Amino acid sequence: MPVEKIDLRSTQSFSDFFLDYLDDHEALRPFYGLRPEVRCFEEQIGKKQLSDEKRKVLTEVLQEQYQSLDKSTVVSTNITELANPQTYTITTGHQLNIFTGPLYFIYKIATVVNACKTLKAKYPNYHFVPVYWMASEDHDFDEISYFNLFGKKHEWKTEQKGAVGRFKTDGLDEVLEAMPEQVQLFEEAYRKQGNLSDAARYYVNALFGDEGVIVVDADHAKLKAQFVSVIKDDLLHSTANDLVEATNKELETEGYKPQIYSREINFFYLQEGSRERIVKSDDGYEINNTSLKFTETEILAEVDRHPERFSPNVVMRPLYEEVILPNLAYVGGPAEMIYWMQLPKVFAHYETTFPILLPRNFALYINNATQKKLDKFGWTNEDLFKAGEDLKSEYLAKYGEKAMSLNGEVEDLQKVYDLLAEKAATVDASLKGFIAAEHAKAAKGLENIAKRLKKSEEQKHETALNQIQGIKDKLFPDGGLQERHDNFLNFYINNPDFVKEILASLDAFDLRMHIIR
Repeated sequence: MPVEKIDLRSTQSFSDFFLDYLDDHEALRPFYGLRPEVRCFEEQIGKKQLSDEKRKVLTEVLQEQYQSLDKSTVVSTNITELANPQTYTITTGHQLNIFTGPLYFIYKIATVVNACKTLKAKYPNYHFVPVYWMASEDHDFDEISYFNLFGKKHEWKTEQKGAVGRFKTDGLDEVLEAMPEQVQLFEEAYRKQGNLSDAARYYVNALFGDEGVIVVDADHAKLKAQFVSVIKDDLLHSTANDLVEATNKELETEGYKPQIYSREINFFYLQEGSRERIVKSDDGYEINNTSLKFTETEILAEVDRHPERFSPNVVMRPLYEEVILPNLAYVGGPAEMIYWMQLPKVFAHYETTFPILLPRNFALYINNATQKKLDKFGWTNEDLFKAGEDLKSEYLAKYGEKAMSLNGEVEDLQKVYDLLAEKAATVDASLKGFIAAEHAKAAKGLENIAKRLKKSEEQKHETALNQIQGIKDKLFPDGGLQERHDNFLNFYINNPDFVKEILASLDAFDLRMHIIR
C-alpha cells in the first residue's frame, strides 16, 4: 500500500514535551536511557540481564496461561525461547478496552512486531519476542467500556468492580448483538472465554499469533513473588514517592509538566471485586474504602504469603514489567513516553535496567472511498491536518470571487475618515467623536456586506465545502486523530487483510506520521 510520512510537528497533534524527546533535546537527556535507534540496541543488550530462574518462571506462567489456546508454531517457540539467555522482548502495554478500543491499539502491537523483525535482521545472533502486556489489574472500567464503530458508540454496562481483567464477560452478549454484523473473532472471544483477560489474549492471539506476539498477564502469584522486595520497600520507606517527586521538580525546572504523580504507597490491595489503595495509618496500614487493617508485621507477612494481592500503580507497573521480563524497549504513546521519563531514579534505586523508550507508530489510514473525494482538492499531506475552517477558507480564496474580500475597501475607508478627522480638527475639535462614531457605523456596514458576500460564496460552493467537512469528519472524528477515536473494525469488517496491511505499511523506527492510502 502507498505510504507517505510527515514530521509529527506538522500534524499539530502532539505536546512539546513529547516532540522534544523525539528531537533529542539536551534538557531531557538525563530522564531516559539510550535513544530509540536500532544502533543502540547492541549496548542495551549488554545492559539487560535476567536470571535463568526468572526466565524459567516466566515461561512456566505463559505455558499455563496459553494452555487452552490454539497456538501458532511461532508463539510456542517464542514462549520456549524466553528461557534462553539470548532471547529478549520488545514490549507494549495497553488497557483491556473492549473490542480492542481505539485504532492505535493495533498500531502499538504492529510496532513491537516490526521492531523485532528489524532487530533480528540487524542482530541475528539474538532472538526477539514481541510482547503485549495486558493492563489486567487496572480498575478504571469507564476507560475501557466502549468503542466507536461506524460513527456509533458501543458500550458495555456491568456492575462488576475491581481489576478489569478478572471481569466475567457477562453482558457483552448485548454488545455483540448490537453490532452491525457478526465478527467471528469477537464472538469467540466474548462468548467462549471466561473473563476479560482470557478474551483479550484470545483475540490478540488470533490477530497477531502468526507474528509470534506473546500476551503477558502479570496478575499472577509466581510473577508477583519476584517483586516482593520492592513491595516491602515501598510500604516501609516510600522510596519511589521521594524519587519521583525529585524528578518531577527537575522536569518542571526545565519547563516540562509531569504526566503522573506518585503516592506515599504506590500499590493497591487486590481482591476479587476490589482494588483499593493501601494507605498508612497511625497504627499501621489501612485499605481504602474497606474495614481491612494491618500492623506493619502483618502486612509484611501478607506480602510474603500473598504477593498477588499487591497491585502496582502507574509508578510501579513499569518497574514490575522490567523486573520479570528480559525486556529491551518499551513501546508506547506520547503520554506513556512522558511518564516513563519520570522514573529513571526509581529504576536506578532498584538496580533495574531502564529500557529504551520507543514511541509507537502513528498513522492516518485513508480508504479508497475517501481518497477519491480527496483527489479533487489536491491537498498536501500537511494540508490534511489543517482545521476544516481553514481548508474551506483556502478553497474559497482560490475558487471564489475575488470581490468577496473587502480588505482593500476597509483600508480605503480608514483613510477617508482619517482625512475627515484631520480636517475637523482644524475647524471644530468637538466633531472628532462624531466622525469616529460615523466611521464605526460605516465599518460595521462593510463588515455586514462582507458577511453577506461570504455567505453567498459559500452557498455557491456548498457542495465542495460540505465535501471538505465530510472528509475532515471522516479522517478526524470529533476533531481529533483518527487513531485515537475509531476502532479497527471500521476497516477490518470490509477488509479482513487490514492488520496484515498495517504490518506491511508501518516502520517501527520511523518516528513520523504514516499516511497509509
